[in-house]
Amino acid sequence: MQIKSPLFGSAEISEDKIIEFPKGLPGFDHCRRFTLLHEEGREAHVFLLQSVDEPDVAFSVTAPERLGVHLEFPLDDEEVALLSLRTPEDAAVVVIVRKDDGEGPAGTGLRANFMAPLVINTGARVGLQKLIDRLGCEITLRAGG
Repeated sequence: MQIKSPLFGSAEISEDKIIEFPKGLPGFDHCRRFTLLHEEGREAHVFLLQSVDEPDVAFSVTAPERLGVHLEFPLDDEEVALLSLRTPEDAAVVVIVRKDDGEGPAGTGLRANFMAPLVINTGARVGLQKLIDRLGCEITLRAGG
């Protein structure tokens, strides 16, 4: 499948690299299919979550651990079913990041949305954005990232 990315231009991706977000993402409900892209030949710490449905929609994402942050939050039964999760190990958690003029998490110069992480079942290639409140989430910073 051929997709267009504002950052990487035209890219060829296989169908098994598409991640389905059945409920879309808040504010981007019409975008349901995404893929993860990164610059070839470099170790990727930040990926581009590129919409397959809308070329102009893309988000930079990274694992919270890369920013020295550990996130723990519950998923309800409906979310577990939507993700087809059998074990917690099937889930990958990433956060949307953007450049920050100041000093972001762990001195990276990035601003991250820790209160709306993306949860992706890596095997089933299905995801959701988990909107959480402070009462249902444990965030701890780890020294040294």
